[in-house]
Amino acid sequence: MATSIDPRLLEILVCPLTKEPLRYDAAAQELISDAARLAYPIRDGIPIMLVDEARNLDEPIGRAKR
Repeated sequence: MATSIDPRLLEILVCPLTKEPLRYDAAAQELISDAARLAYPIRDGIPIMLVDEARNLDEPIGRAKR
């Protein structure tokens, strides 16, 4: 079941790489940085704001991390 993210949290979170705002993708449970072309995962309701954990938007969802 998808959880929602607090809108106040979304207002203050920015991409750690570009410092640009993020958009929330509820279906994928990710925060999207259009500027960096990265998707930061949300695990157990907690945004993982690490560039090393982000998925490149040009890669398919569910790609295994190595």
